[in-house]
Amino acid sequence: MQDKNRFKLSTVLAVLFLLSVVIFGGFQLLKPTFSSDEIENAEGSASKTIIKDGKKYYPKQDITTILLLGTDEFGPKESSGLYFNSCESDVVMLIVFNEAEENYDIICLNRDTMVEMPVIGLGGKRAGTAYQQLALAHTYGTGLEDSCENSKETISKLFNDIYIDHYASMNMDVISIVADAVDGVPVNITEDFSAVDPELVMGEMRLNGQQAVSYVRVRQNVEDQMNVSRMDRQKKFMEGFIGAAKAKKANGDSFIRNTYAAISPYMVTDISVNAASGMFSRYADFDLGQVIIPKGENVKGNKYMEFYLDQTAFEDMVLEIFYREK
Repeated sequence: MQDKNRFKLSTVLAVLFLLSVVIFGGFQLLKPTFSSDEIENAEGSASKTIIKDGKKYYPKQDITTILLLGTDEFGPKESSGLYFNSCESDVVMLIVFNEAEENYDIICLNRDTMVEMPVIGLGGKRAGTAYQQLALAHTYGTGLEDSCENSKETISKLFNDIYIDHYASMNMDVISIVADAVDGVPVNITEDFSAVDPELVMGEMRLNGQQAVSYVRVRQNVEDQMNVSRMDRQKKFMEGFIGAAKAKKANGDSFIRNTYAAISPYMVTDISVNAASGMFSRYADFDLGQVIIPKGENVKGNKYMEFYLDQTAFEDMVLEIFYREK
């Protein structure tokens, strides 16, 4: 179910920016197979104690969770002027910092996952729910903070109502910016991109910003054209980026602030530049623990691909990352 690699995180915020646009994975709505009673977590929001196989689990209190959304569009972030927009989140992932273990895990969610999500109607008011692809949660709202909050609520429900501390949503422009910020990203290309970009040849390459966009975004005319194939490619890109980012450690805070300023027009987030700098100081020496891409099943729906999670594996993962046994 899981791949485990360890790296030093030398420029944490830059990695967060990139991670929001380079990995896909998969989850399905968590069905109520647990019995639970509510407790309050450190932030005061309701969490759940879980009882499974006769054992009781309670939420970890020493973790920080950040939701990262990558939207498949270019140009500065702007309001749609309506409470609906066409901007889907092609990348949906959680980064979970564990204070006690001084590491962080990356959980990747497949944009095709079928989930129940809130619907925002006229005047920004709730208008029930819909069972759709996870990527569509971001289309409810103006495309700015309200769309992020709608995605945040949807994903929290996926994980048994976990608390999500922060979010950041970014357009495709960010890939090019952060790739160039680390002077290119080394990858080993194992797929035939000749129909997409003749400059992307098989073998070892250091991708510039424009090449990086093609590498992490395209799925038509490449291999099996499935989201799962693209997920593996983007995981490799993430690993290459982390290595390239290490070289920027000497630039420290200035690298974070300069990168933040460069991508700000293409980003919606509740993380300020000062908070971002603080995260760098706090998490700079944390290790990358697990890159988790849960298994599931791709099914061709009436119009689009649909992804359904391996439910047992998902529940086990939720317990491992977010809970402790009492």
